Amino acid sequence: MILIGQYDSSYVRRVAIAMRLYDLPFEHRPWSVFGEGEKVQAVNPLMRVPTLVLDDGDVVADSNSILDYLDGLVPAERRLLPQAEPERRRALKVMTFATGFADKGVSLFYERYLHETPSAYFVERCRSQISTVLAALDAERAARPGDTWFGRITHADIAVACAWRHMSEAHPGLIDPAAYPALTAHCAGMEVLPVFREISQPFIAPA
Repeated sequence: MILIGQYDSSYVRRVAIAMRLYDLPFEHRPWSVFGEGEKVQAVNPLMRVPTLVLDDGDVVADSNSILDYLDGLVPAERRLLPQAEPERRRALKVMTFATGFADKGVSLFYERYLHETPSAYFVERCRSQISTVLAALDAERAARPGDTWFGRITHADIAVACAWRHMSEAHPGLIDPAAYPALTAHCAGMEVLPVFREISQPFIAPA
């Protein structure tokens, strides 16, 4: 399989980490949708990353769809998403909040980067959404002692840590770690794991 996209994207990084944890071999092509957009679009007409090219040439696009596909390649007991309720829906909620937080961070970056005069209303709206979801995630994490959210590493742990790292580097000063102590500790604990250290790239602003 071929994974397309740079690891400074939280979406690409979470997929690559899952593939490593699943022991699924893959070739990594760190193409940028800005600098190498034509290469990405030749594979994925949406020109988005991550894109996963399967061994038969078929394509799976969007990080959630890719993770769902990868989960199906391993036995149920190894899947990084809890299979039993209510933990399954709780993990999915954390994943949704984490990717939503990342989405808002990306939207905020593009608003600032692509517009000569960013919309003050839109910037403040994104900031408000980010702070609100981080407060909710911090409260959820604080209520669950231990090194991981659900007793073992899951897609939820990975999604939160990857989004936190991405947004912290793309928007220096936007997140006050002291305001979210449970999330700060959680993400620091994830980042020291070997797989997180291997699948890592400092944020690179589009050229």
